[in-house]
Amino acid sequence: MPAILGVDHIALAVEDLDQATALWKSMGLRIGAREVVADQGVQVQMMYAGKTRIELVAPLDDTSPVAAFLANRGPGLHHLALAVDDCAAAVADLQQSSIRLIDSEPRAGAHQTRIAFVHPKATAGVLTEMVEGGEGFEQHHDH
Repeated sequence: MPAILGVDHIALAVEDLDQATALWKSMGLRIGAREVVADQGVQVQMMYAGKTRIELVAPLDDTSPVAAFLANRGPGLHHLALAVDDCAAAVADLQQSSIRLIDSEPRAGAHQTRIAFVHPKATAGVLTEMVEGGEGFEQHHDH
């Protein structure tokens, strides 16, 4: 099994990134980096609750998987991201354990990370992301 270092972030699907950012800021979260991840069809806004990261995820257009998620389930919890020190090794370990994956190999994620998603049917309905390199971008947040 992959060595899980901790929770990297909790991602929330939102329809309007600016509105969601303002809402969570008004609740006391700090605003971090915003980034477009074109190959995933999303724009993400990192927020900080102390040292815990909350990622707001909005679709770039109607073809985004997040747009389909919002259409089916509405805004809310999108995925749980777990920090790993080696995403490729985590994927290999999960494959060895016959755990169903969305990604058969790591791909580029937001903020210079390497990621791979575990299929939600393998994790009791919770889309789960393995993230390598997430610890390094805490320095991007604004105070």
